[in-house]
Amino acid sequence: MALTRRQLLTLTGGSAAAAILFQACGVPQRELIVQSPLEMPEDLVTGLDNWYATLCRQCATSEGIVVRVMEGRAKKVEGNIDYPVNQGKHSARCEAGLQALYHPDRISGPLVRAGVRGSGQFEEITWSDALERLTGILRQNQGSPRSTALVTNPVGGHLGMVVERFADRYGARFMPYEPVERTNLKKAIKQVFGQDRMPDFDIERSGYVLSFGADFLNTWVSPVRYSRGYGEFRQGDRERGKLTHVDSRFSMTGANADNWVYVKPGMEGILALSIAHVLIEDGLVDPAAAEALTGGGGLEDFAPEAIAGKVGVPAGKIHDIAHDFGSHGPALALGGGSAAAHTNGLFNLVAIYSLNYLVGSVGQEGGVIFNPASPLDDIPGTPAVASFDKWSDLVTDMSEGKISTLIVRGADPYYGLPGALQFRPVSFVVPSIVSFSNYMDDTTAMADLILPEHSYLEDWGSDSPDPGPGYELVGFQQPVVRPFFENRGSELGTRGFADALLAVAQGLGLDMGLPGATYKEILQDGARKLFDLNRGSVQASDFPSFWNGVLQRGGWWDTNAGSTDAAPAPARLPEAVNPSFGGSAEFHLVPFSSTGISEGQGAHLPWLQATPDPVTTATWRTWVEINLGVAEEMDLREGDLVSITSTRGSIEAIAYPHPGIAPEVVAIPMGQGHHASGRYAEGRGANVMEILEPITDETTGALAWAATKVDIEKLDKWVRLPKFENAVPERPEDEEGHVLQITRTDS
Repeated sequence: MALTRRQLLTLTGGSAAAAILFQACGVPQRELIVQSPLEMPEDLVTGLDNWYATLCRQCATSEGIVVRVMEGRAKKVEGNIDYPVNQGKHSARCEAGLQALYHPDRISGPLVRAGVRGSGQFEEITWSDALERLTGILRQNQGSPRSTALVTNPVGGHLGMVVERFADRYGARFMPYEPVERTNLKKAIKQVFGQDRMPDFDIERSGYVLSFGADFLNTWVSPVRYSRGYGEFRQGDRERGKLTHVDSRFSMTGANADNWVYVKPGMEGILALSIAHVLIEDGLVDPAAAEALTGGGGLEDFAPEAIAGKVGVPAGKIHDIAHDFGSHGPALALGGGSAAAHTNGLFNLVAIYSLNYLVGSVGQEGGVIFNPASPLDDIPGTPAVASFDKWSDLVTDMSEGKISTLIVRGADPYYGLPGALQFRPVSFVVPSIVSFSNYMDDTTAMADLILPEHSYLEDWGSDSPDPGPGYELVGFQQPVVRPFFENRGSELGTRGFADALLAVAQGLGLDMGLPGATYKEILQDGARKLFDLNRGSVQASDFPSFWNGVLQRGGWWDTNAGSTDAAPAPARLPEAVNPSFGGSAEFHLVPFSSTGISEGQGAHLPWLQATPDPVTTATWRTWVEINLGVAEEMDLREGDLVSITSTRGSIEAIAYPHPGIAPEVVAIPMGQGHHASGRYAEGRGANVMEILEPITDETTGALAWAATKVDIEKLDKWVRLPKFENAVPERPEDEEGHVLQITRTDS
């Protein structure tokens, strides 16, 4: 059959696509043969769309998504209805992945510093030159490999395997960076449940959820999964579940709770022990669990009447919470966020999670479901994270000249580490800083060499989610579009981070011991191991068909392969630890992650900047939530500029008088105040991390980011706070004050 001009142009002008079309219920099933280039003749535009399954990398949970692609351009992101973690739901951050892909400030090729460090002056070089420069730097350091620090975001899946293997074979210091670290949470899960992986909190089948500090409907751990489960919890085919949220700030989860209970900062663990006391004394618990947790002794010191004033919760309220928790099974207690961010954070979480033993919810539906190990034993079971103490040690070594090279990927420690740590000024001592970022964030602006990586929508990847859905799951990420800067040639544009690292390893002569020369080959080896299992969501008679099936569905999972770990015997409750605070100022400072820009990772994306805070509806700026009564005493109104001061410095923010904030607390969102990061983030708002005290949990070394005290001073300036709301107009009334009803027939 003769080819039409359109078919000929499509076959000759297009490039072979690696992406495999998504296949699931309700999504069109077509076969993509070739993918069109970015610039096409007008008569070649077909108007047809295709959907591809992949993973979102805008946040740590890596939801499954499907991306609508037309004529080679990604147009829309939706949740993957097949993927177990989010089951078709997705967040605003996933949507903003399109802006990250087509961002006007995206770096389009390798750069080398041309001026003084931090001046922003760079010259473009080729990829061959850039890789040779990096290889040469590392070759010079091979005699003292610990002088090289490899800094990444917490990476799992096959990328985590490649990064950890590179750091190990070279001998570099591996420093996974997390702005709001989960060190205490992971330690508590290990101590209470004996698990290395985060469990699945079965909210959707629970009858009562008692949350301490964990804003799980907004930003905590896996909010998309938890929000979907919360919808079932509230509107499922059974009795409506009840939620009590204990926190020092009125968060989105608190706003959705049946009961929001204010607790004094750092007192969450003491309150949990008081709830345990009531449960035991009133016979609402498993006697064997009570015996194991208390050793046969009582918790009389934590009777509600004895600690009510200390924790800030009335004794009667503590009794009510305990009785609700003990009588509305299955019940679930979880904790995190600010509850973990104190000098006694580990104690708080251990006390909170131990409550699950008392009501028999460990390993049960509606409670704490253990996650199995990954079916692939060569990838990290859970991404590693360096505690704040380790970062403090690194900065000390940098200041002493012991660090010669800093390699950074997917992290911005210049911005996110507390200003008191002095990471930024000390970095001038480091001879070589290399960044793999594809946009000019604060750390990259200080780099000597920049090797921009692909967007995740242009690259391969995998993920073994932590937390998972309670059974084995491996997600696969495929490139859904060709690299945006591909037309610049192979020596410019962007490249995948894993493949760049593999090229450097080859140049150094490192035996990585990996099952492939390229990252795609490594991924396919992992998929082949899943194929050999001959079970799960994708099965096929041959590997090519299996590989296509895995990419079409966005991953592989086996709902029958849950954890075989039995619930361990409860360990003794810890000795109570009181919190300590940095400074002697008037107010407790409670920083919180932003709904859109998180802890600053999304500040360069305008969609996320414009995503309103769910409680205040504020956007684009930094504000401080202040108690209404305190604001009245200080003669503050919304929009007044105030100075917030700790012993570590001052920042300015816009006052927001708030009825849900206690008189002794102020709350400030994280994420603004960047020195770089492009036109949408640079110089906007203030960075609350700059005034935090560098104090840590005394057991784990985790940063106690909610333990700083501050003073507030009104400044002689007013700024309108951008908010996603408007005044409600008055209803139309007649001359007698009766509300007028307007119908369709009225003219």
